[in-house]
Amino acid sequence: MTTTSKTPTGTRLGYVRVSTGKQDETLQHDALDGAGVLKRNRYADHGVSGSKTTRPALDAMLSDAQPGDVITVYKLDRLGRSTAHVAQLIEDLTARGIHVHSIGDGLDSTTSTGKAMLQMLAIFAELERSFIRERTTAGLAAAKAQGRTGGRPRVADSATARKAQTLRNAGERVPEIAKTLGVSIATVYRLTTSGKATS
Repeated sequence: MTTTSKTPTGTRLGYVRVSTGKQDETLQHDALDGAGVLKRNRYADHGVSGSKTTRPALDAMLSDAQPGDVITVYKLDRLGRSTAHVAQLIEDLTARGIHVHSIGDGLDSTTSTGKAMLQMLAIFAELERSFIRERTTAGLAAAKAQGRTGGRPRVADSATARKAQTLRNAGERVPEIAKTLGVSIATVYRLTTSGKATS
């Protein structure tokens, strides 16, 4: 994982997410209050599952964040769908010079300890991606053994769509997903953005 030596010089941004409309955001907001995140600098997704590829408030925050800013969350699971997805997101932010502070996890990328924790997170994320790749490859081999040929299908079935979405959710690069599934890069983009892939 790429790290940066820059110190925070910008705005402290906060992100809050609840999966259902019945869940209470109070705990997350209280934590952001304690971390000094101003209410006007907070982004919240209401009733949005972590499994969703697109979350409007998160996307807006990531777009608005500038080098030197610190993104603060109650816990890392608010940011992503899986360890691999969170690690990829943090790696991208770090490369942009943006810091991440997870209150509940005790992670602060502005500190040496926090940077070390991010490196460990990246290692576990790569293991997770590796396991997903192995399961996907094994599934394709089993399908081939049962007479269902691999290669580039004329029409991608729902199982292929689900596998493509799972790999992309795990942070796998699109060209690698295409290679693993035996489909084109364009097909991977179509399957993972058209809403056909369901988990």
